[in-house]
Amino acid sequence: MPDDEVQLPPARLGPGRDARTPGKPAAANPPEDATGPELARAVLDAAKARRQAAAPRRRGAVRGDGEKRLRGYSGPGPDPRDPQPLGAVLDKLMKARGWQQPAAEATVFGAWEKVVGPEVAQHSRPVKLEDGELTVEARSTAWATQLRLLAGSLLKQIASEVGHNVVRKLHIHGPAAPSWSRGPRRVRGRGPRDTYG
Repeated sequence: MPDDEVQLPPARLGPGRDARTPGKPAAANPPEDATGPELARAVLDAAKARRQAAAPRRRGAVRGDGEKRLRGYSGPGPDPRDPQPLGAVLDKLMKARGWQQPAAEATVFGAWEKVVGPEVAQHSRPVKLEDGELTVEARSTAWATQLRLLAGSLLKQIASEVGHNVVRKLHIHGPAAPSWSRGPRRVRGRGPRDTYG
């Protein structure tokens, strides 16, 4: 060996490692005397060995609602990644967030005519819903009496439209009489009697 050459120490390799490709198993390198089909087979076997030795890749990320999000193209046939109708997406969101009860309560007020029917809705309106007790105001005292008689069937109708245990009890009253008690000073008494005949 000439004087100007420097000899490097041999590399420290783990068991089954080869100096040609550090960090890879020895089977990943083809034998030096292989030619033609043997060389192709050795390269293929080495590629398979590297693929199996690699850590398994995650195919999809998990979303916040616990479902696995798929990647890539969906292909033919039904797939959860396909476009969904807006109603189905909203139903799924309401179930995930626990909004069924507030949505059902809002339906009582927003779709009153659909819930109780057009004739009853024409002569009444919902005023307040608290703890399953719905207060309904009728247009006249006659309709208030009629609605009190129909309270059982109205509760069944409401339950069939918005779900059970949303409305458990009805409070029905007629139109509110005008109040004459205004101002800081009032005189006790019966108030106006036959003024409006």
